[in-house]
Amino acid sequence: MLKVKSVHKTFNIGSVNEKTALAGVDLQLKPGDFVTVIGGNGAGKSTLLNVIAGVFHVEAGTICLDGTILNNQAEHQRAGFMGRVFQDPLMGTAATMTIEENLAMALRRGQRRRLRRGLSSKEKHVFKEQLAQLGLGLEERLSSKVGLLSGGQRQALTLLMATITEPKLLLLDEHTAALDPKTAQKVLRLTDKIIDEHSLTTLMVTHNMKDALKHGNRIIMMHDGKIILDLKQEEKRQAKVEDLLQMFEQASGDEIANDRLLLAK
Repeated sequence: MLKVKSVHKTFNIGSVNEKTALAGVDLQLKPGDFVTVIGGNGAGKSTLLNVIAGVFHVEAGTICLDGTILNNQAEHQRAGFMGRVFQDPLMGTAATMTIEENLAMALRRGQRRRLRRGLSSKEKHVFKEQLAQLGLGLEERLSSKVGLLSGGQRQALTLLMATITEPKLLLLDEHTAALDPKTAQKVLRLTDKIIDEHSLTTLMVTHNMKDALKHGNRIIMMHDGKIILDLKQEEKRQAKVEDLLQMFEQASGDEIANDRLLLAK
């Protein structure tokens, strides 16, 4: 389904600040794969998601989804069939708009814009049903401004917006990192539920090794812009955090020096 082949991305080419973020990345996801991505700061995790989403263009290599090469498609074009949730809960929603208005934008993502009346009663009913599944009481607050919601509520809403039209690919870029531990776990449970119900193909970047092992059916580890470890379902199920640390050291010839990863033990 998703094929990333020999992808290279370098920032500030030709300057003293030149930085290779992706160095020939190869990755394939089958339909329904839920892959967690771990690695230290600067490993290339977020850059990988950004080049797939079309935020950055690549110097070499191809990104292909369902047989279509995406390299020349802009970010807004890819957004029509990709869902994305960012680390910052404020990025995925429009604070001055209501919950129902945000959901309406998400529902019509990728469609041609045309004049129409406000929300239909059918759309409002669908929104209420979807929001009720979050268990946050938001189904009774359709007309509330999103800016009045807590960070966890906004992130849960963003997750719903990203998946309301069942995207071909869901990209989660440390989407619980800015939340307190209790709220983060609630959002992760919602994530599992939505992905499982719709069999969504998903890439989830996380700094938390426990979360990487607990969620999804596959885990990849990045280092210096490369994928150095790829654990399939059975290997992943049997692995522990200590095993990941040892595997990292063996594959990279280095030790993990990232505090966030080490604290996630």
